[in-house]
Amino acid sequence: MFAVVTIAGQQFRVAKNDELYVHRLAGNAGENIEFSDVLMTSNDGKIAVGSAAKAVIKAEIIAHEKGDKVLVFKKKRRKGYQKLNGHRQSLTKIKIVDIA
Repeated sequence: MFAVVTIAGQQFRVAKNDELYVHRLAGNAGENIEFSDVLMTSNDGKIAVGSAAKAVIKAEIIAHEKGDKVLVFKKKRRKGYQKLNGHRQSLTKIKIVDIA
């Protein structure tokens, strides 16, 4: 069984025991959270889409982490201007416990 769910503005295809990184969520490590914005479910080939997909995704927050550093380099040639900027996205690692 799998489901397509919207988490923090992004869509993910999830199944039981999946671990994934999503944008930072409120809550501490070890807490359980639920996602009810389910777009599609599939159970043994039976597909439910839209309002027919009545399911709740239960997940556990494993850790809050930062993603890989993304470097942004700006330069204007012949002007002596160059700037290097870095950014690390705040992420939350979650584990899907159950699809009910």
